[in-house]
Amino acid sequence: METEDFAADAALFARMRHMWEEVDPVPADLVDRMVAAVAVEDLSREYALLTLVEGSFAAVRGENDTATLQFSDGTTSVLLHVTATEDGGRRVDGWVDATALAIRLVQGEREWAADPGEHGRFAFEEVTPGVARLRLVVRAADGELRDFQTPQFEV
Repeated sequence: METEDFAADAALFARMRHMWEEVDPVPADLVDRMVAAVAVEDLSREYALLTLVEGSFAAVRGENDTATLQFSDGTTSVLLHVTATEDGGRRVDGWVDATALAIRLVQGEREWAADPGEHGRFAFEEVTPGVARLRLVVRAADGELRDFQTPQFEV
């Protein structure tokens, strides 16, 4: 009896699928539009726009031994100033224009934490030279907590 019920259900579903394909077909570009929409949402959530304000990525290792970087996602902005230290490490001074609850500088498995000071100022001491990413938890104007993450940059 179960096999007959299964066959009857399958036939009913096939007729319903055919009817809906005729009455309301899936738009030809639906899959492409959905992939694009998800990609844009993911990018705006996970990556901020990177702008090199002064110097270049190579400048941290050059004669100046400094670089200034600015990141923004349209809601939150972060300014970083990277300076070489005497022992070959890096000092990263930063400012965020939102209320930051957690600030982390991440390099692979290594992580540095900083507490936001007055006017959103924070700093990381003796950072190992290399590629890093800044991650913050910020409180939006409506009180909601959200993640802010920069693309990778070189310190």
